Amino acid sequence: MMQSKYIRYIIVLLTIVITGCKTPQSAKVTDQVKAQLPSQFSQDSVVGVHATVSHWQQFFTDSALVSLIDTALANNQDLRITLQQIAMAKSNVLYQEGQLLPSVSAGGSVGVSKAGRYTSEGAGNATTDIKPGKSMPDPLMDYQFGIGANWEVDLWHKLSSSKRAAVEHYLATIEGHNAVLSSLISQVAGNYYHLLALDNKLELIHQYIDLQKKAVEIAKIQKSADADTELAVEKFEAELAKARSEEYALRQGITESENSLNLLLGRYPTTIERDKSTFLSANLQKVMTGIPSELLNNRPDIRQAEHELAAAKWNVDAARKEFLPSLNISASLGLDAFNPTYLTRIPKSLAFSVLGGLSGPLINRKAIQANFQTADAQQIEALYEYDKTLLTAYSEVCTLMSKIKNLDQYYRLKEEETQKLDHSINVARLLYLNGRCTYLDVLMNERDAMDAKMELLDAKEQQLSSLVDVYRSLGGGQTK
Repeated sequence: MMQSKYIRYIIVLLTIVITGCKTPQSAKVTDQVKAQLPSQFSQDSVVGVHATVSHWQQFFTDSALVSLIDTALANNQDLRITLQQIAMAKSNVLYQEGQLLPSVSAGGSVGVSKAGRYTSEGAGNATTDIKPGKSMPDPLMDYQFGIGANWEVDLWHKLSSSKRAAVEHYLATIEGHNAVLSSLISQVAGNYYHLLALDNKLELIHQYIDLQKKAVEIAKIQKSADADTELAVEKFEAELAKARSEEYALRQGITESENSLNLLLGRYPTTIERDKSTFLSANLQKVMTGIPSELLNNRPDIRQAEHELAAAKWNVDAARKEFLPSLNISASLGLDAFNPTYLTRIPKSLAFSVLGGLSGPLINRKAIQANFQTADAQQIEALYEYDKTLLTAYSEVCTLMSKIKNLDQYYRLKEEETQKLDHSINVARLLYLNGRCTYLDVLMNERDAMDAKMELLDAKEQQLSSLVDVYRSLGGGQTK
């Protein structure tokens, strides 16, 4: 009867353990995002060809810009931060690999103990002789030296899942570095072209100021000859003051752009070497978008999001296996004696132990459950981040391709407008010399011509910046 009672207790206990080790199910994460990509870009002008993702040194031909990018790649602080993130992620991979192996340590210890005389241990020591005529020492010393090992057997591949998560996170940090690198190159190029545009605008405003100075002198001469009024003189002086104020606004813009560019280069503010004369004639390579599915392979931010999603999946797997029993094995081997001289008396001084234990959560499972729910929520979040990254990338390419197409038309029309206004200035001057119009008409034509040239410079800057952006958006600029 007693034996059958114990058997029932054991069966109940095993039932509780098995029930307690039941693992919850994680949310189903399907790989349906990639399938939702359209077959081609809505604004794509080149279909069925691979996207151009050439090296940035082939894409940019301006030697000054190439030198600036080289400096940025060597000194930029954000880029250096990502390198440390890679190093930390790599160390975590090594740590997870170490968790799969036994932990072995070596050491020694010295201790002393004294049992009470009227205890079983004390009484036994008092009546025990080490050798005939020599009793046990009191107090009793203890000298130990040896090695010990502890090993959690990866019974359910929980540790392997944690390692795989660490590897995926490490790969994600590498892609994060590539994304920062690609963004840095485009930012340096964009700031450089903006600086060249400001330089040309400043040169243009200087030319306009010289014209306005002459206009003021002519107005004063005409006033003294009673051919004009004080109102005309003040109008020309006001226009001159306006042009001079624009000059200082441009100077401040140049200073801010130089400082922003120096910040990207990782250095204190200094003059940026550049040649403004080639700005309007600058051309970048035409970029072919290829097909949308190539974004998955070319863009580092998409690859980063994909690795983070995979890491989240393995984290969920590891968190789910925390509910299962773990098998731990510990062992020790060494020498143990109450006198150091006895340590060399092998095998009498030899001591060893081996212990294997299977344990699992039974009652207090709330912490494990919370950890699992957190990992599961992070997996869903990573899926949404991947989806968002993919949608953003596709939308960005479509927008930029449309922008490039429209900017080409805009730039050509602005060139035509500038040429017409330059011609109208000459016509207005001839009419003025023949008394057919006032000098105010000449002034207005010059102001319109300058505004058109300013807009032409803006259009050129937008053209170059858009080509840089679409090059980056297709995964270009990486130093693979």
